[in-house]
Amino acid sequence: MLEKTGRAVVAARMDRAPLIIRRIDAIPVALPLKSPMKMAGITVTWAENLLVRVEAASGEVGWGEAPSAPTMTGDTQGGLVAAVRDHLAPLLIGKDAWPNNDHGAMLRRALVGNTGAHSAVEMALLDLAGRASGTRLIDVVTARPVRRTVAPMWLLGNATPEEDIAEARTKQAEGYHFFKLKIGVKPLADDIATTFAVRAALPRTPLCADANCGLSLDAARRYIAKTREAKLLFVEQPLGADDLVGLKALARGTKTAIGMDESIHSLADIEAIKRAGAKGVSLKLIKLGGFREAFAAGKLAKTLGLKINVAAKIAETSIGSAAAVHLACAVPNVDWGVSLTHFYLAEDVVKRPLALHDGAVALPQGPGLGVEVDEAAVAKFTVR
Repeated sequence: MLEKTGRAVVAARMDRAPLIIRRIDAIPVALPLKSPMKMAGITVTWAENLLVRVEAASGEVGWGEAPSAPTMTGDTQGGLVAAVRDHLAPLLIGKDAWPNNDHGAMLRRALVGNTGAHSAVEMALLDLAGRASGTRLIDVVTARPVRRTVAPMWLLGNATPEEDIAEARTKQAEGYHFFKLKIGVKPLADDIATTFAVRAALPRTPLCADANCGLSLDAARRYIAKTREAKLLFVEQPLGADDLVGLKALARGTKTAIGMDESIHSLADIEAIKRAGAKGVSLKLIKLGGFREAFAAGKLAKTLGLKINVAAKIAETSIGSAAAVHLACAVPNVDWGVSLTHFYLAEDVVKRPLALHDGAVALPQGPGLGVEVDEAAVAKFTVR
């Protein structure tokens, strides 16, 4: 019923009474990972994230999240807190939170960049509107969902091929059937050997690789040439985020699809990497500044014939992962998979973390994001 009537319900509520914002809290949290995640440029052992809590005068509450991402967006945890607390929140107090009152333009004029902070605030406002109207977030923003479940991929980045294979087999038994290899950290010969070892262990499983900007053009050419027989679905962000000249040279010389992640921060970036020869994009809410812009990016990708990967950054809670599921169920395609990163956390801040059933995570059916935040858990992990 929500799928058919969600936007009409929201419109009817908006006609009756404003949804006035009376309080916004910027809450820094640190949550432990189950095990460290090593990638080019950084090793993550704790998730240092920002939670945004928006409270309406009527008592409804909405939540948003953005992870710190100094090597991707430039957002540190302290910067995220200051951006929301000192710049964005004061402008919203007393404003109407219904989504027809899109405050994004005002907020972007007041604070340039800081896309993680903008994303967390927009997420909290959309969650609030959904909860106040009894409507899923996806129905507040978009037309009918394209899909109702997503099949998440699992990241492999261990020290040895044997460890990667053992982890992959364990995760296969749990229901994962798509894997991404982290490359660009070990010597190139080791990355190549690991790719073939994992492919031999998983001969019919979709497999891709992500360098996180960690390769030179020469190394990227060698990796792609040497692993051609491993039949990788794509290689993500082999070069630096701004190296479009290198991307064009690399894409011209290989049949292996190149996907871009760290390079994508706007719709213009998507058009630029398409001209340079990329075949797909990774969409993250924190890079594009929120759900609306990420959804627009998905539609643009379809127009340009690009594949899509929807991803949360390592490691978001079920708040951020729920938003990623809503986005993945709204965009035209997710042929290059979905990365949900709350699975890498040892603890979460919601009462019932999003779960994997039969290899898929379902679109949450509750109002707003569809997850219930445990405020005691938030307090436990708040950085003081």
